[in-house]
Amino acid sequence: MMNVGLLVMLLSVAQTPSQQTPTGTLRVTVTSDAKPVAGADLRAGERKATTSAEGVATLTLPPGSVTLVVSREGFAERTVTATVTASVETAVAVKIEMQARPEHKEEVVVTATRADKRVQDEPLRVEVLGREEIEEKLLMTPGDIAMLLSETTGLRVQVTSPGLGAASLRIQGMRGRYTQLLSDGLPLYGGQAGSIGLLQIPPMDLAQVEVIKGVASSLYGASALGGVVNLVSRRPGAEAEHEMLVNQTTQGQTNALIWLSGPMKQGSRWGYTFLGGVDRQQRHDVDADGWADLPGFDRISVRPRFTWDNGEGRSVFFTVGVMGEDRTGGTLPGRVVPDGTAYEEALDTRRVDFGLVARWLIGNKVASVRGSLMRQQHRHVFGPTIENDVHRTGFGELSLTGVRGAHTWVVGGAVQTDDYRAQDVPIVNYDIDGVSVFAQDEFVAHPRLTLSGSARVDRDAIHGVFVSPRASALVRAPGGWTIRASGGSGYFVARSVTEETEASGFSRLASFDFREAERARSASIDANREFGPVELNATVFGSRVTNTLRIRPSIGSSSNYDLLPVAGATRTTGVELLGRIRRGAVTVTPTYTYVHATEPDPVTGVRGDVAYTPRHAAGVTAMWEREGVARIGFEAYYTGRQTLEHNPFRATSPAYPYFGALVERQVGRLRVFVNFENFANLRQTRTNPLVRPAQNFDGRWTVDAWAPLEGFAVNGGVRVRF
Repeated sequence: MMNVGLLVMLLSVAQTPSQQTPTGTLRVTVTSDAKPVAGADLRAGERKATTSAEGVATLTLPPGSVTLVVSREGFAERTVTATVTASVETAVAVKIEMQARPEHKEEVVVTATRADKRVQDEPLRVEVLGREEIEEKLLMTPGDIAMLLSETTGLRVQVTSPGLGAASLRIQGMRGRYTQLLSDGLPLYGGQAGSIGLLQIPPMDLAQVEVIKGVASSLYGASALGGVVNLVSRRPGAEAEHEMLVNQTTQGQTNALIWLSGPMKQGSRWGYTFLGGVDRQQRHDVDADGWADLPGFDRISVRPRFTWDNGEGRSVFFTVGVMGEDRTGGTLPGRVVPDGTAYEEALDTRRVDFGLVARWLIGNKVASVRGSLMRQQHRHVFGPTIENDVHRTGFGELSLTGVRGAHTWVVGGAVQTDDYRAQDVPIVNYDIDGVSVFAQDEFVAHPRLTLSGSARVDRDAIHGVFVSPRASALVRAPGGWTIRASGGSGYFVARSVTEETEASGFSRLASFDFREAERARSASIDANREFGPVELNATVFGSRVTNTLRIRPSIGSSSNYDLLPVAGATRTTGVELLGRIRRGAVTVTPTYTYVHATEPDPVTGVRGDVAYTPRHAAGVTAMWEREGVARIGFEAYYTGRQTLEHNPFRATSPAYPYFGALVERQVGRLRVFVNFENFANLRQTRTNPLVRPAQNFDGRWTVDAWAPLEGFAVNGGVRVRF
């Protein structure tokens, strides 16, 4: 009897929760102009769902009144109230009509995290440079994105080869080779973008730039150890757009760009964009020492893009890019280096790439296929030495995204190949083929708390298996503060191509060892709040990298170098502060970055500051703009002292300021602009020579650049819409 009584009691207890918490079902149909809206996001408290191709989604909720929030990019957000009845068998039907709003600009949706969410809802901090900021930098440097990125808090464009003007992008003090550069989520510039890549990408066709700082290997694998920069292209609208820009500088650079966009035909679901550019720079010796402070180049590039969207959750995007550039630096004709010989540096580049992104709905889940191919050929000239190479990258990925309750999840797999062939120094060749699987989940634990976790497992035949996890949290704290915390670990498959070997070539490489992967951990905490027209953002970050590859003089030789991992870690800590004040037509943006990065010397092992990483950097920009009339901008930057490396003239650089101004006037379809850079005419060569008194152990005749080389410059031009 006791056992029977106990069983009855347990059954009654087990049934109690279901009796206390009955549920009902809402069947929501979302339409616009009587047509279903696929891919719309529904939120009811912590529960979420996504509409299918038929515009339908279901939610299981407790009975009673519930507030539904419906959102989708391109539509005004809707909030409706519905009543849920306690019936599992019969669903309550709710119909919601959405209003299309194609010109809505306030909601920024980021794609770099794969979830395609509003930037304010992402637990992982993603900084977005919008079209307004891109427009400003387009008028300053129409031919490349270097200035656009270098004036972003926590990012630094470091010149790696003054002879050719090459530069890499450092994120929060980490080396440039750890930065993954993407175009619409695709590695169109290779698995490891070369140092010249930033100088070959015009910003005219960019809609926004998404930046993820810190280890992002859980999202994008081995090439994202320091972070990700995703260049998101402009999409065609319902009406045709045509624009041309011509720019000329006082330092001998000419840029001519054309942008075309629109539907393939009126009412078609197919659209296109086209960017074509011709850029030319004359070799320019600013300090008259016989060495070109600005290398010369001739470049032509074209990039058509095509899109198709059926409006029911299926879309296709593909692009083809072709670029050719011949770049020349070194001594000018008739001039010599200190040993009495002429020394020309040159780099000829030919690149072609292809990319594809396809998305479709499977029920209420989104399937996605991404793929790209890239082939890049170089001809390097280092004085009397010529080196040729071919770099090929292939990438393919399949993923599935879904929503279940308070969870938004992504699962998928990818394959990638990275093949490098140095035809004149075959010993440094590599072929890295890898496969990976990944998973990501974002969980709305509370209206004020969202958690995110992701992990990626990569395997390649040379280095084995790597697991890269990352966790993030978004807290909407009382008082209007938004706090994000994130941490992760990852790896970088070591390669013979680094910033130093690109600048030096391989002919002097005596020995190397890149069998071990470079590994890193990073973490950050970010706080943000708006006080009316004032926005404040503060970030504290840190990272640790081991097995870092560095060059060093070969033992017993003054004219060769080794490429070997360093014993000991590279440690970085820092703070970023950013403010934004908007008053009417005026926007003022002050910034400050503190970076303390240290590493052991590759020869002595003594720990010191990482070279060319200023501890203090600050800036302020002010812009007045009246839409359709004019804009006037001013900028001032301060760069603190930097530790220098292999510099015979000094061990530490002085701090320096930098000032610039921009004026643009619009008259009808014509815009005229003038931009002033480096008002103080600051040049590194005013302090010390650029050319060394003797050739360095790695073969270079110049010291590295720690300040501008071009001095005061003015550029101006016209933009015409037709």
